[in-house]
Amino acid sequence: MEDSRFLLACRRMPTDRTSVWLMRQAGRYLPEYRALRERYHLLDLCRHPELAAEVTLQPLRRFPLDAAIVFADILWPLAALGIGVSFEAGEGPVVATIRSPHDVNRLPEPDESAFRSTGEAIRLVRRELPRSVAVIGFAGAPFTVASYLLEGGSSRTYLATKRFLLRHRAAWERLLDRLTDLTVRYLALQVSSGADAVQLFDSWAGALPPDLYRSAVLPWTRRIVRQVRALGVPVIVFSTGTSGFLDLVAETEADVIGVDWRIDLGRAWQAIGDRAIQGNLDPAWLLAPREELRKAVREILARAGGRPGHIFNLGHGILPETEPDAVAVLIDEVHAWSARTQAE
Repeated sequence: MEDSRFLLACRRMPTDRTSVWLMRQAGRYLPEYRALRERYHLLDLCRHPELAAEVTLQPLRRFPLDAAIVFADILWPLAALGIGVSFEAGEGPVVATIRSPHDVNRLPEPDESAFRSTGEAIRLVRRELPRSVAVIGFAGAPFTVASYLLEGGSSRTYLATKRFLLRHRAAWERLLDRLTDLTVRYLALQVSSGADAVQLFDSWAGALPPDLYRSAVLPWTRRIVRQVRALGVPVIVFSTGTSGFLDLVAETEADVIGVDWRIDLGRAWQAIGDRAIQGNLDPAWLLAPREELRKAVREILARAGGRPGHIFNLGHGILPETEPDAVAVLIDEVHAWSARTQAE
């Protein structure tokens, strides 16, 4: 993968232009994805490697992206613990809820056969793509997955999660131990299947204050990062709402810190120190007039200043209302403007 622009950026090495991929680049904004969803349930797409690979490759057929991210769901590996997950139209995921320390103690040893389909999907994708295009595996970080288990689904306040953490600290740590072990196994399978890098989504870490993040989240996330990095691949940690404690997020020891749009890229880079950075255009800019979108892209690139180690991405996933043409404009502007700037 010496010619992979994305992997060079992960290691803060010079590239001919800025690397770009987008969270949820395979998803509901693409008509070909919507056509598949008319025929298959979301979990069917995760369950069948050929379908997951097809969805993963759809945006790569349209756009000159520097990386593909395997299609799966953040809660998919919970099947290995025998935990049921369903998706209600317009409501998001519904998860079998953990309500007591006893529920944590009853969790079984993971059955890795439950998520082998993701590994096979990665093998299929890796065979289809040139080596210059990296394949990214991913998983949910323990805090974010735990929040789904404790809330029973999505939440605005995360009160059930915080209540459990504060009242049952020993059980909380046992739960994160179990999820950490599951996540390491899941990501190791993805790496052995051909993933060139992995991303940990700690999407809801910003629900916590810095002191609780430091003591009740960071040690487990860092354990995953260390064990996966030991496999020889870069690790990205992405979170939202953590602008006030990005220095702590950097203590995960991830190679790349993904940041949302709530902070200036330059300030974020200063906070994380000597690490690569990923981000951080507000996804709403893809709904703006095209020239305004180009300007917003150039502003992000200007803040990066051409320094090695910037991977252009959004500050969260692509919105379903996005027109595919807007994505094409974004990618073209990232590549063209950064190539011109670096040639000067």
